[in-house]
Amino acid sequence: MADIALPGLDPTSDRPVFKQIADHLRTAMDRGTLPPGSKVPSESQLMSHYGVARMTIRNALQILQSEGLTVAEHGRGVFVRSRPPVRRLASDRFARRHREQGKAAFLIETESAGGKPSVDSIHIDEVPPPEDVAKRLGMSKGEPVIMRSRRYLIDGHPVETAVSYIPARVARGTQIAQPDSGPGGIYARLEELGYRLDHFDEEIRSRMPLRDEVRALRLAPGVPVFHLVRTAFAEGGQAVEVCDTVMSSDAYVLSYQLPAR
Repeated sequence: MADIALPGLDPTSDRPVFKQIADHLRTAMDRGTLPPGSKVPSESQLMSHYGVARMTIRNALQILQSEGLTVAEHGRGVFVRSRPPVRRLASDRFARRHREQGKAAFLIETESAGGKPSVDSIHIDEVPPPEDVAKRLGMSKGEPVIMRSRRYLIDGHPVETAVSYIPARVARGTQIAQPDSGPGGIYARLEELGYRLDHFDEEIRSRMPLRDEVRALRLAPGVPVFHLVRTAFAEGGQAVEVCDTVMSSDAYVLSYQLPAR
């Protein structure tokens, strides 16, 4: 415990001892005494400091893990989670200048955060769209879409899954229907096809992840996700894509600039 000073227990408090210990460790993380990536004092060290049983310490550590603040590595110990957040600047991420430079939004944001972006698990198919997607795209019943499913990673760690739906009459036979959609991504390809993008509508909510999402994003217990649904509109008001995205909430900061008039 030489590297970190933790307070003692408050015998007058009605708060359970294991919760007091969790509070002390959480405060140390908030203040930077236990910075991201650092090792939490061992069970033996904490038992000695607080004078409590091992199970009490384990209960305290379990609270922090359930809150998504720590991660246990077998044979090494418990560490403060260290996944630097990507700042997702909504007012700039789909600017046309990025597409003209051949860069998609995820690439720009990740590189700005100092991370190495990559994409895997790419799957493409022509399918009937979910009912909600068909409604957002203004499609007739039975009209198919090109579905592009992929997973985004930062420094090899998955942070986001996304499924795009583009009307098949728009994307069939184009690079949009290929695993590599080319520089600037599918939005650059849509504009090359004559669908000059005008605006995007996004809906975001926070929720706990589904079982498949936990596996796909390798989420620690207690970490929620952002569920975002975006609709891309071309000039003239035509919806040309719906993207259903699930993001690990501890990997992103959602940043907005809103006009005051």
